[in-house]
Amino acid sequence: MADPLLPGPLWLAGCGNMAGAMLARWIEEGIDPAHVSVIRPSGRPIGEGVRVTTDYPEDEVPAIVLLGMKPYQLDVVADALAPILDEETILVSILAGVELASLRMRFPVPRTIIRAMPNLPVRLGKGVIGLFSDSDDLAARNLTTGLMAPLGHAEWFDDETLFNLVTTLAGSGPALVYRFIDALAEGGAKLGFPKDRALHLALATVEGAAILARSANTDPSELARQVTSPGGTTEAGLKVLDSDGALSDLVVRTLEASRRRSLEIAAEARRKE
Repeated sequence: MADPLLPGPLWLAGCGNMAGAMLARWIEEGIDPAHVSVIRPSGRPIGEGVRVTTDYPEDEVPAIVLLGMKPYQLDVVADALAPILDEETILVSILAGVELASLRMRFPVPRTIIRAMPNLPVRLGKGVIGLFSDSDDLAARNLTTGLMAPLGHAEWFDDETLFNLVTTLAGSGPALVYRFIDALAEGGAKLGFPKDRALHLALATVEGAAILARSANTDPSELARQVTSPGGTTEAGLKVLDSDGALSDLVVRTLEASRRRSLEIAAEARRKE
């Protein structure tokens, strides 16, 4: 990705795991680190050439700001950052659950505010990034789309309620997959595999299955049927997962818990301190 996609300085207000993964991918794809400033209280370095400060730079006005801190830090960040931004600054928030109205309440000047919900595979360019904005600035939206493209599959949503579900499904999804990989490896170890070999086989199995599911011209349930021979070993295992809808019910309850927490964060953010 070439720097012409950046119309000016890029600031990251906070740089946790997700924002750090996005930044690392952007730099790999060609953004000049000299055009990036990371503002974080710790002042810990990010990478070669990236300016890291504990306060907001006074020598420039950012073209794009990524809110990459934790949602509970929103008010502290907004108090210091909001007065710096101008109308043309594109504000991108990856704060789970924090609605656009809550952002506009704290950042009244920028014309374009965009909510983005990435997941951790953005680090490899294999992420999912949901996007939502009430801005009709087509240039700003296109610029943001271009910025997100190297991170993986970027998709715009017209409905904020639907966008919020991206947090639940795609944002939390990798952690659920990692838990399944752990469980698959642990199950193999309990059956007698050495732990390291069980994990290696589990990882390779999930990787291959995901690639096939993505490329196949059929749905996952049909792929599962193709793997399952009547009276065979796979059928015996699936009977356990499918008994009384055990797996489906567990996943739905897991996603619902994630969604409830997103709604709680949204409610907390509406109450400006």
